[in-house]
Amino acid sequence: MNFFSKHKTNIFRALGILMFLIALVVHFWRIPQEGLTENEMAAINVARMEAKVSGKRVGTEKPTTFDSSILKENQEKQLEYLTILAMIFGLGFLGYSFIQKG
Repeated sequence: MNFFSKHKTNIFRALGILMFLIALVVHFWRIPQEGLTENEMAAINVARMEAKVSGKRVGTEKPTTFDSSILKENQEKQLEYLTILAMIFGLGFLGYSFIQKG
């Protein structure tokens, strides 16, 4: 306990900088790229060709299986909220370390 009270400002500054940097790296690492990737385009083309061969029109049937795009959207939102919270906590720790006791 004595170590923490002795080095409290340094611990808060290091923790704040670390959390803020990690949040920034994660945020900019997961920024969506413009357009579709090659794998997504290939999957769309394959689905289109399979539908054409089977004689079905694309997009007319409702999918009977669970759509994984809903899950991916929810995960993206959760990751966005998590990075925002990490940035806020990082800035909070960093700001708290600079408050002078009066």
